[in-house]
Amino acid sequence: MENKFLGLYPVVHSSDWIEKVLKSGVKTVQLRIKDTTDPNLENEVARSIKLGRQYDAHVYINDYWQLAIKHGAYGVHLGQEDLEESNLISLSRAGIKLGLSTHGYYELLRIVQINPSYIALGHIFPTTTKDMPSKPQGLLRLELYQNLISTIPYGDSLGVPTVAIGGIDLTNAEQVWECGVSSLAVVRAVTLATDLNRVVSEFNKIMCK
Repeated sequence: MENKFLGLYPVVHSSDWIEKVLKSGVKTVQLRIKDTTDPNLENEVARSIKLGRQYDAHVYINDYWQLAIKHGAYGVHLGQEDLEESNLISLSRAGIKLGLSTHGYYELLRIVQINPSYIALGHIFPTTTKDMPSKPQGLLRLELYQNLISTIPYGDSLGVPTVAIGGIDLTNAEQVWECGVSSLAVVRAVTLATDLNRVVSEFNKIMCK
């Protein structure tokens, strides 16, 4: 069964960043390349997957499930809009873990039968890293979602691992963590850090409380 504690979960845009965060001790990371026409896309995916093996870490590939299968990724992250276009059976047969985004109760209940490796809950706070179709969920809704998910069967226990995402940084991370989630996903808190190792250490301190 998947470990429910996923730790700090940086979402980064290049294999160079994958390497940086893995060197800092992070064990779960996502490669999210928005430009589908990037000529280096496949190389970036392949290198990121290779780095995951090198550092014994869990690297999730955002969206590009065909490339993930081709290069033997640990996991794939999909948004709700990507579910219909992705071959979940092929991903399962390839042994690839699946993380799914949700933005409310309907989407939560919709994906339970898929049995994902984790459920991403967001966006919690306002974010500028991507265009969002919904309003920020806030801490109260996050806690309500977490309470619901904690009742869902998962293996021989209850509670699918959860990842809170959206506008999370060191100023609000402790409040988010207190909602009971399994992981904190961060973007700018890592990519704009002047001292990456210190930032990772501070997040880890919060999640070890």
